[in-house]
Amino acid sequence: MGKIGIFFGTDTGTTRLVAKKIYKQLGDDLAAKPKNINRASPEELMGYDALILGTPSYGVGDLPGTAVGCMEPNWADFAPQLDGYDFSGKKVALFGLGHQERYASRFASSLIKLYQLFYGYGADIIGRWSIDGYEFEHSDAIMDGQFVGLVIDHRGQSFLTDERIETWLSQVKPLLLCQAEAA
Repeated sequence: MGKIGIFFGTDTGTTRLVAKKIYKQLGDDLAAKPKNINRASPEELMGYDALILGTPSYGVGDLPGTAVGCMEPNWADFAPQLDGYDFSGKKVALFGLGHQERYASRFASSLIKLYQLFYGYGADIIGRWSIDGYEFEHSDAIMDGQFVGLVIDHRGQSFLTDERIETWLSQVKPLLLCQAEAA
C-alpha cells in the first residue's frame, strides 16, 4: 500500500501544527511525515498518488510566499517549479487556515489559490468542507456553497481543530487510500 504524502506551507508554524495533527490521526502506516513545501521538490510530490496539501492564508487571498511578506519561501515560491508536471490521476485533499474574526472579509481565501494551482495541473481535488460553524463575511475558497477543502481557524476556534480534522479525514481517507492502494 502506498502512503499518503502530506505537504504544507507555513509562516508562523500553525499550518505545520495542523499537518502534524492530520499525520497523527492517519498514523505512520498510512501517511508519510509532513514536509514543509520549502524543503520539498516536485518529484517528491509526484512520488505519491494521494496527497494532502495545506496552506496558511497570507496577503489578500494570495498564494502565500515571500513576495507577499512570508518570512520563508512558501507555496508561491514553490509553484513555478511545477511547470511541466502533470498531476492527472492523483487525488489531492486540501486544508487551509484562516482567522474568521480578524480577516472576515477574506477568510481562508488563500485556499482557493492552492486549489486552482493543483487543479490546473490536472489533480482530482477532493474533500470539500461545509461552511457551517464559521462566521465571516467572505471567502474566495467557497465553491458551490462549500469550502474547497478543510478550513481551520486555530486562533479563533482551536477547540474545534481536532474534531474538524477527524470528521474531514473520515470523509477523505477512503478516497485517498483507494488511490494510494491502486498505485
